[in-house]
Amino acid sequence: MTKLLIALVALLAPVAAHAANDVALTSEVFVEKAVPDAAGRTRLVLEPPKVVVPGDRLVFVLGYKNLGRAPAADFVVTNPMPSAVAYQGAADGAAMVSVDGGRSWGALPALKVRGEGGVVRAARPEDVTHVRWAMKMPIPVGAAGKLSFRGVVR
Repeated sequence: MTKLLIALVALLAPVAAHAANDVALTSEVFVEKAVPDAAGRTRLVLEPPKVVVPGDRLVFVLGYKNLGRAPAADFVVTNPMPSAVAYQGAADGAAMVSVDGGRSWGALPALKVRGEGGVVRAARPEDVTHVRWAMKMPIPVGAAGKLSFRGVVR
């Protein structure tokens, strides 16, 4: 499992598609765990992963901050999905996904893949290879924010 954790961490580096902007990117991954509270109710907490096993639910958080002297326009963040993780959705629902290694993009329900025997079928979360956000508005100077998506360890 240590190799799996190392592989997850190695694949967390988001790729900025627009190099002209001076935007710093950070990435973190957390394991979502159900923990009983003092009243005996279960609450969900996010913890840094020590070891991950199949079925663990993960939350990937990508931070950005405009360090430039001008608003960062047309900014795009692309993050590959670790192969050991099946995509489970983006927090704001605004992310586009790719199921073909980043060659084409769209909302998951609109995408198709060629399955066994060459049969074309609707793409499923486990088919996602990349997640992408295209910022609709320029990022103001000094502004920061976070993007996130979920996955489950295969």
